[in-house]
Amino acid sequence: MASSTEQARILDGKLAAKQIRQEVTEGCAALKQRNGVIPGLTVVLVGEDAASQIYVRHKERAATKAGMRSTVLRLDADCGEEKLLQTIDELNADPAVHGILVQLPLPKGMDDRKVIEAIDPDKDVDGFHPESAGRMTIGLPGFVPCTPAGVIELLKRNEIEMSGKHAVVIGRSNIVGKPMALLLLRENCTVTICHSRTQNLPELCAQADILVAAVGRLAMVTGDFIKPGAAVIDVGIHRVEEESQLRELFGDDAKRLKTLAEKGSTVVGDVHPLEAAQKAGWLTPVPGGVGPLTIAMLLKNTLESAERTAP
Repeated sequence: MASSTEQARILDGKLAAKQIRQEVTEGCAALKQRNGVIPGLTVVLVGEDAASQIYVRHKERAATKAGMRSTVLRLDADCGEEKLLQTIDELNADPAVHGILVQLPLPKGMDDRKVIEAIDPDKDVDGFHPESAGRMTIGLPGFVPCTPAGVIELLKRNEIEMSGKHAVVIGRSNIVGKPMALLLLRENCTVTICHSRTQNLPELCAQADILVAAVGRLAMVTGDFIKPGAAVIDVGIHRVEEESQLRELFGDDAKRLKTLAEKGSTVVGDVHPLEAAQKAGWLTPVPGGVGPLTIAMLLKNTLESAERTAP
């Protein structure tokens, strides 16, 4: 791990995502030229959730820019679960669709698990299907959730050694925490999973060569959680609207203060940025760290699905 005598080096998620998206673009062009196949990604959006609409718009634009056939199917919030399941069945049967993503959260009354299980695992580019989770657990090829997959890519592209290192993951969600731990284990890390009931949490985290914070609590990971020189990956995202709180987290950071003045808020993760920067060897910023990698890995999964089924 890096020396603790200097400010933490930034793990630039924007740069890594740009590289991945360029590789996907080249892969899409090659697949089209070689097999006449254009990777197809379809996102199903149910209802009018504002945040979901923004996320879907970003995914649609990214897929189109990469040379994919990008489609968004919009269903009314009151369409009913059966209509949604029927739509998924039709997409499963469509050979031009290589990736299916149902944007969460779903409206009340719809069963997330039932809907996810209806997606063909071979088109489950989000990596949420139970079969995808099972394949990941026992080391078989399959799709893995995009955020933890992006973290592994970020570590590899920055040549951060994982084999033999102690990794600590704070959080045990099915979307980030659990798959993150499994992927680190696959890279020959010794892995500890911590959560809300873990005792002596700071002491355990301070043993980590690689610390992944996916706990969902603003700036909870302070300096005493961090081993000097460790690689710290911040998966959280929270909004800060008070100047006093911003100054506590970022000091007199002119850029952050300007963002707060212009937009009314700025974002921070699960890691205290000032304290982490002085203890860690590597640190993901928020924004610009893990976030950009999620869509990049979604595109990579979609291309992989198309390549698997190409004639």
